[in-house]
Amino acid sequence: MSIPVLICDDSSVARKLLTRALPSDWDIDVSYAVNGSEALDQLAAGNGDILFLDLNMPVMDGYETLEAILNDNLQTTVLVVSGDIQPEAYTRVMGLGAVAFIKKPISEEDLTEILEELDLYDPASNSGTNSDNEMIGGRSDQEIAAAGPIQYRDCIQEIANVAMGQSADLLARLLNVFIKLPVPNVNLLEVCDLKMALSHVAKDDTYSAVCQGFIGAGIAGEALLIFSDSSYADMAKLLKYKGELNDNAELELIMDIASILVGACTGGIADQLDLNFSQGHPVVLGQHVDIGELVANNESRWKETLAIEIIYEIENYNITCDLLLLFTEDSIDNLNRRLSYLMD
Repeated sequence: MSIPVLICDDSSVARKLLTRALPSDWDIDVSYAVNGSEALDQLAAGNGDILFLDLNMPVMDGYETLEAILNDNLQTTVLVVSGDIQPEAYTRVMGLGAVAFIKKPISEEDLTEILEELDLYDPASNSGTNSDNEMIGGRSDQEIAAAGPIQYRDCIQEIANVAMGQSADLLARLLNVFIKLPVPNVNLLEVCDLKMALSHVAKDDTYSAVCQGFIGAGIAGEALLIFSDSSYADMAKLLKYKGELNDNAELELIMDIASILVGACTGGIADQLDLNFSQGHPVVLGQHVDIGELVANNESRWKETLAIEIIYEIENYNITCDLLLLFTEDSIDNLNRRLSYLMD
Protein backbone atom coordinates (compact mmCIF):
# COMPACT_ATOMS: atom_id res chain seq x y z
CA MET A 1 0.00 0.00 0.00
CA SER A 2 1.36 3.41 -0.96
CA ILE A 3 2.51 5.75 1.82
CA PRO A 4 0.64 9.09 1.85
CA VAL A 5 3.19 11.91 1.58
CA LEU A 6 2.28 15.59 1.88
CA ILE A 7 4.45 18.45 0.58
CA CYS A 8 3.53 21.81 2.10
CA ASP A 9 5.15 24.87 0.54
CA ASP A 10 3.68 28.11 -0.81
CA SER A 11 6.11 28.02 -3.75
CA SER A 12 5.12 25.91 -6.75
CA VAL A 13 8.81 25.83 -7.69
CA ALA A 14 9.77 24.40 -4.30
CA ARG A 15 6.99 21.82 -4.48
CA LYS A 16 8.15 20.76 -7.93
CA LEU A 17 11.85 20.57 -7.00
CA LEU A 18 11.13 18.54 -3.88
CA THR A 19 8.86 16.15 -5.80
CA ARG A 20 11.58 15.62 -8.40
CA ALA A 21 14.08 14.83 -5.61
CA LEU A 22 11.95 12.04 -4.09
CA PRO A 23 13.26 8.54 -4.89
CA SER A 24 11.69 7.32 -8.13
CA ASP A 25 10.97 3.82 -6.78
CA TRP A 26 9.48 4.96 -3.46
CA ASP A 27 5.91 3.65 -3.21
CA ILE A 28 4.12 6.83 -2.16
CA ASP A 29 1.01 8.84 -2.95
CA VAL A 30 1.94 12.56 -3.04
CA SER A 31 -0.42 15.39 -2.08
CA TYR A 32 0.23 19.12 -1.82
CA ALA A 33 -0.65 22.10 0.37
CA VAL A 34 0.30 25.76 -0.07
CA ASN A 35 0.18 26.78 3.61
CA GLY A 36 -0.09 25.29 7.06
CA SER A 37 -3.86 25.58 7.24
CA GLU A 38 -4.27 23.48 4.11
CA ALA A 39 -1.71 21.02 5.45
CA LEU A 40 -3.68 20.50 8.65
CA ASP A 41 -6.82 19.74 6.62
CA GLN A 42 -4.87 17.24 4.52
CA LEU A 43 -3.41 15.58 7.61
CA ALA A 44 -6.84 15.30 9.22
CA ALA A 45 -8.01 13.57 6.03
CA GLY A 46 -5.17 11.02 6.29
CA ASN A 47 -3.12 12.36 3.40
CA GLY A 48 0.19 12.83 5.17
CA ASP A 49 1.86 10.00 7.08
CA ILE A 50 5.03 11.89 6.08
CA LEU A 51 5.00 15.68 5.85
CA PHE A 52 7.63 17.82 4.12
CA LEU A 53 7.06 21.27 5.63
CA ASP A 54 8.32 24.72 4.62
CA LEU A 55 8.71 27.41 7.31
CA ASN A 56 8.07 30.77 5.62
CA MET A 57 4.50 30.70 4.31
CA PRO A 58 1.46 32.99 4.34
CA VAL A 59 -1.74 32.24 6.31
CA MET A 60 -0.04 29.73 8.64
CA ASP A 61 3.73 29.28 8.70
CA GLY A 62 5.72 26.16 9.50
CA TYR A 63 6.21 26.94 13.18
CA GLU A 64 2.48 27.46 13.69
CA THR A 65 1.78 24.25 11.78
CA LEU A 66 4.13 22.24 13.97
CA GLU A 67 2.49 23.64 17.10
CA ALA A 68 -0.96 22.73 15.77
CA ILE A 69 0.19 19.19 14.94
CA LEU A 70 1.35 18.77 18.54
CA ASN A 71 -1.75 20.35 20.06
CA ASP A 72 -4.13 18.30 17.89
CA ASN A 73 -2.07 15.12 18.30
CA LEU A 74 -1.95 14.55 14.54
CA GLN A 75 0.03 11.48 13.57
CA THR A 76 2.65 12.41 10.99
CA THR A 77 6.42 12.37 10.57
CA VAL A 78 7.59 15.91 9.81
CA LEU A 79 10.68 16.81 7.82
CA VAL A 80 11.21 20.57 7.62
CA VAL A 81 12.55 21.77 4.26
CA SER A 82 13.50 25.44 4.43
CA GLY A 83 15.71 28.20 3.13
CA ASP A 84 15.72 29.68 6.66
CA ILE A 85 18.84 28.00 8.03
CA GLN A 86 19.40 30.02 11.21
CA PRO A 87 20.62 27.93 14.18
CA GLU A 88 17.57 28.97 16.20
CA ALA A 89 15.24 27.85 13.39
CA TYR A 90 16.75 24.37 13.62
CA THR A 91 16.45 24.32 17.41
CA ARG A 92 12.82 25.44 17.34
CA VAL A 93 11.53 23.00 14.74
CA MET A 94 13.29 20.04 16.32
CA GLY A 95 11.81 21.07 19.67
CA LEU A 96 8.37 21.08 18.05
CA GLY A 97 8.69 17.49 16.90
CA ALA A 98 10.33 17.57 13.46
CA VAL A 99 12.62 14.62 12.77
CA ALA A 100 14.85 16.41 10.23
CA PHE A 101 15.80 19.90 9.08
CA ILE A 102 16.67 19.99 5.39
CA LYS A 103 18.31 22.98 3.74
CA LYS A 104 16.98 24.23 0.42
CA PRO A 105 17.76 23.47 -2.33
CA ILE A 106 18.26 19.75 -1.89
CA SER A 107 19.51 17.12 -4.32
CA GLU A 108 17.93 13.73 -4.94
CA GLU A 109 21.03 12.02 -3.54
CA ASP A 110 21.00 13.98 -0.28
CA LEU A 111 17.28 13.52 0.24
CA THR A 112 17.49 9.78 -0.38
CA GLU A 113 20.29 9.50 2.16
CA ILE A 114 18.24 11.38 4.79
CA LEU A 115 15.17 9.22 4.16
CA GLU A 116 17.25 6.05 4.50
CA GLU A 117 18.82 7.29 7.76
CA LEU A 118 15.33 7.91 9.17
CA ASP A 119 14.14 4.46 8.03
CA LEU A 120 11.45 6.08 5.92
CA TYR A 121 12.73 4.62 2.66
CA ASP A 122 14.48 1.34 1.87
CA PRO A 123 15.66 1.01 -1.74
CA ALA A 124 15.90 -2.75 -1.35
CA SER A 125 12.15 -3.05 -0.79
CA ASN A 126 11.10 -0.83 -3.72
CA SER A 127 10.99 -1.81 -7.36
CA GLY A 128 10.37 0.89 -9.95
CA THR A 129 6.95 2.02 -8.79
CA ASN A 130 6.69 4.58 -11.60
CA SER A 131 7.86 2.36 -14.47
CA ASP A 132 4.59 2.84 -16.37
CA ASN A 133 4.87 6.66 -16.39
CA GLU A 134 7.06 9.05 -18.34
CA MET A 135 9.71 10.16 -15.86
CA ILE A 136 10.87 13.70 -15.12
CA GLY A 137 13.70 13.68 -12.60
CA GLY A 138 12.88 11.24 -9.82
CA ARG A 139 9.07 11.07 -10.08
CA SER A 140 6.37 10.78 -12.74
CA ASP A 141 5.23 13.61 -14.96
CA GLN A 142 1.76 13.36 -13.38
CA GLU A 143 3.17 14.01 -9.93
CA ILE A 144 5.29 16.89 -11.22
CA ALA A 145 2.25 18.48 -12.87
CA ALA A 146 0.23 18.13 -9.67
CA ALA A 147 2.75 20.32 -7.86
CA GLY A 148 1.22 23.30 -9.69
CA PRO A 149 2.02 25.52 -12.68
CA ILE A 150 5.32 27.38 -12.58
CA GLN A 151 5.31 31.13 -13.17
CA TYR A 152 8.27 33.44 -13.66
CA ARG A 153 7.44 35.26 -10.42
CA ASP A 154 7.48 31.93 -8.54
CA CYS A 155 11.04 31.28 -9.74
CA ILE A 156 12.26 34.69 -8.62
CA GLN A 157 10.55 34.30 -5.25
CA GLU A 158 12.08 30.90 -4.59
CA ILE A 159 15.67 31.92 -5.33
CA ALA A 160 15.10 35.04 -3.22
CA ASN A 161 13.78 32.87 -0.40
CA VAL A 162 16.94 30.75 -0.36
CA ALA A 163 19.20 33.82 -0.56
CA MET A 164 17.20 35.52 2.21
CA GLY A 165 17.77 32.53 4.48
CA GLN A 166 21.51 32.61 3.85
CA SER A 167 21.80 36.32 4.63
CA ALA A 168 19.64 36.02 7.75
CA ASP A 169 21.75 33.08 8.94
CA LEU A 170 24.91 35.13 8.62
CA LEU A 171 23.46 38.07 10.56
CA ALA A 172 21.85 35.80 13.17
CA ARG A 173 25.14 34.03 13.88
CA LEU A 174 27.01 37.34 14.13
CA LEU A 175 24.53 38.87 16.56
CA ASN A 176 23.38 35.66 18.30
CA VAL A 177 19.72 36.49 17.61
CA PHE A 178 16.73 35.07 15.76
CA ILE A 179 15.52 36.95 12.68
CA LYS A 180 11.87 36.73 11.70
CA LEU A 181 11.61 36.36 7.94
CA PRO A 182 8.69 36.99 5.59
CA VAL A 183 7.80 35.52 2.22
CA PRO A 184 9.84 37.64 -0.24
CA ASN A 185 7.71 40.08 -2.20
CA VAL A 186 8.38 40.16 -5.97
CA ASN A 187 6.94 42.80 -8.29
CA LEU A 188 7.62 44.62 -11.55
CA LEU A 189 7.52 48.26 -10.45
CA GLU A 190 7.85 51.80 -11.68
CA VAL A 191 8.96 54.66 -9.42
CA CYS A 192 5.43 55.57 -8.33
CA ASP A 193 4.77 51.90 -7.52
CA LEU A 194 7.98 51.71 -5.53
CA LYS A 195 6.79 54.51 -3.27
CA MET A 196 3.49 52.66 -2.75
CA ALA A 197 5.27 49.36 -2.11
CA LEU A 198 7.26 50.98 0.67
CA SER A 199 4.27 52.68 2.26
CA HIS A 200 4.07 49.97 4.92
CA VAL A 201 7.34 51.21 6.47
CA ALA A 202 6.47 54.91 6.38
CA LYS A 203 4.37 55.26 9.50
CA ASP A 204 5.80 57.24 12.41
CA ASP A 205 9.49 56.94 11.75
CA THR A 206 12.29 58.26 9.59
CA TYR A 207 14.81 56.16 7.74
CA SER A 208 18.35 55.97 6.50
CA ALA A 209 19.28 54.21 3.29
CA VAL A 210 22.35 52.73 1.62
CA CYS A 211 22.48 51.59 -2.00
CA GLN A 212 25.02 49.23 -3.56
CA GLY A 213 25.19 48.21 -7.21
CA PHE A 214 25.86 44.72 -8.54
CA ILE A 215 26.47 43.36 -12.04
CA GLY A 216 27.33 40.08 -13.70
CA ALA A 217 26.58 38.10 -16.88
CA GLY A 218 24.25 40.73 -18.29
CA ILE A 219 22.28 41.08 -15.05
CA ALA A 220 22.58 44.33 -13.10
CA GLY A 221 20.82 46.18 -10.37
CA GLU A 222 21.07 47.87 -7.02
CA ALA A 223 20.53 46.64 -3.50
CA LEU A 224 18.73 49.24 -1.41
CA LEU A 225 18.85 48.79 2.37
CA ILE A 226 16.39 50.96 4.28
CA PHE A 227 16.98 51.08 8.03
CA SER A 228 14.56 52.46 10.60
CA ASP A 229 16.07 55.26 12.68
CA SER A 230 14.31 53.91 15.75
CA SER A 231 16.36 50.70 15.38
CA TYR A 232 19.78 52.29 15.91
CA ALA A 233 19.82 52.17 19.72
CA ASP A 234 19.16 48.42 19.91
CA MET A 235 21.50 47.68 17.02
CA ALA A 236 24.30 49.60 18.74
CA LYS A 237 23.76 47.45 21.83
CA LEU A 238 23.84 44.23 19.84
CA LEU A 239 27.03 45.25 18.03
CA LYS A 240 28.51 46.44 21.35
CA TYR A 241 29.17 49.86 19.91
CA LYS A 242 30.94 52.20 22.31
CA GLY A 243 30.70 55.96 22.16
CA GLU A 244 28.20 58.60 21.16
CA LEU A 245 25.51 57.46 18.73
CA ASN A 246 25.74 60.41 16.33
CA ASP A 247 25.18 60.54 12.56
CA ASN A 248 28.64 59.17 11.80
CA ALA A 249 28.19 56.29 14.20
CA GLU A 250 24.76 55.48 12.76
CA LEU A 251 26.22 55.53 9.26
CA GLU A 252 28.90 53.10 10.37
CA LEU A 253 26.25 50.77 11.78
CA ILE A 254 24.10 50.74 8.65
CA MET A 255 27.18 50.19 6.48
CA ASP A 256 28.08 47.16 8.61
CA ILE A 257 24.58 45.73 8.27
CA ALA A 258 24.49 46.43 4.54
CA SER A 259 27.80 44.67 3.94
CA ILE A 260 26.40 41.54 5.62
CA LEU A 261 22.91 41.42 4.14
CA VAL A 262 23.65 42.73 0.64
CA GLY A 263 26.73 40.58 0.15
CA ALA A 264 25.11 37.38 1.41
CA CYS A 265 21.79 37.92 -0.36
CA THR A 266 23.17 38.84 -3.79
CA GLY A 267 25.78 36.12 -3.41
CA GLY A 268 23.07 33.56 -2.69
CA ILE A 269 21.15 34.60 -5.79
CA ALA A 270 24.31 34.52 -7.92
CA ASP A 271 25.16 30.99 -6.74
CA GLN A 272 21.71 29.72 -7.74
CA LEU A 273 21.99 31.41 -11.15
CA ASP A 274 25.52 30.04 -11.65
CA LEU A 275 27.16 33.44 -12.05
CA ASN A 276 29.21 35.96 -10.10
CA PHE A 277 28.19 39.49 -9.19
CA SER A 278 30.73 42.29 -8.93
CA GLN A 279 29.79 44.72 -6.17
CA GLY A 280 30.02 48.50 -6.44
CA HIS A 281 30.86 50.82 -3.56
CA PRO A 282 27.97 51.52 -1.16
CA VAL A 283 26.34 54.94 -1.49
CA VAL A 284 24.36 56.75 1.21
CA LEU A 285 21.04 57.86 -0.26
CA GLY A 286 19.71 59.63 2.80
CA GLN A 287 19.74 59.85 6.56
CA HIS A 288 16.75 60.57 8.80
CA VAL A 289 14.23 61.09 5.99
CA ASP A 290 10.75 59.72 5.35
CA ILE A 291 10.14 57.17 2.60
CA GLY A 292 8.43 59.60 0.23
CA GLU A 293 11.40 61.97 0.35
CA LEU A 294 13.86 59.11 -0.08
CA VAL A 295 12.17 57.85 -3.26
CA ALA A 296 11.57 61.35 -4.65
CA ASN A 297 15.23 62.30 -4.20
CA ASN A 298 16.39 59.23 -6.11
CA GLU A 299 13.64 58.56 -8.64
CA SER A 300 16.02 59.14 -11.55
CA ARG A 301 17.91 55.99 -10.44
CA TRP A 302 14.89 53.72 -10.82
CA LYS A 303 12.52 53.61 -13.73
CA GLU A 304 10.85 50.29 -14.50
CA THR A 305 12.48 47.69 -12.31
CA LEU A 306 12.04 44.17 -11.04
CA ALA A 307 11.93 44.51 -7.27
CA ILE A 308 12.49 41.82 -4.64
CA GLU A 309 11.62 43.04 -1.16
CA ILE A 310 12.73 41.30 2.04
CA ILE A 311 11.98 42.59 5.53
CA TYR A 312 14.35 41.49 8.30
CA GLU A 313 13.00 41.83 11.84
CA ILE A 314 15.12 40.84 14.82
CA GLU A 315 13.04 39.09 17.45
CA ASN A 316 12.79 40.74 20.89
CA TYR A 317 14.48 43.91 19.62
CA ASN A 318 13.20 47.06 18.00
CA ILE A 319 15.23 46.42 14.86
CA THR A 320 13.74 46.30 11.38
CA CYS A 321 15.35 46.81 8.00
CA ASP A 322 13.99 46.55 4.49
CA LEU A 323 16.18 45.17 1.70
CA LEU A 324 15.13 45.76 -1.90
CA LEU A 325 16.95 44.17 -4.80
CA LEU A 326 16.15 46.33 -7.83
CA PHE A 327 17.05 44.73 -11.17
CA THR A 328 17.24 46.91 -14.27
CA GLU A 329 14.70 46.46 -17.05
CA ASP A 330 17.51 45.39 -19.41
CA SER A 331 18.38 42.52 -17.05
CA ILE A 332 15.03 40.79 -17.16
CA ASP A 333 15.56 38.78 -20.38
CA ASN A 334 18.92 37.48 -19.16
CA LEU A 335 17.40 36.68 -15.79
CA ASN A 336 14.63 34.75 -17.54
CA ARG A 337 17.17 32.64 -19.39
CA ARG A 338 19.06 31.89 -16.19
CA LEU A 339 15.82 30.80 -14.51
CA SER A 340 14.71 28.52 -17.34
CA TYR A 341 15.98 25.41 -15.52
CA LEU A 342 13.33 26.00 -12.84
CA MET A 343 10.57 26.29 -15.46
CA ASP A 344 11.29 22.92 -17.11
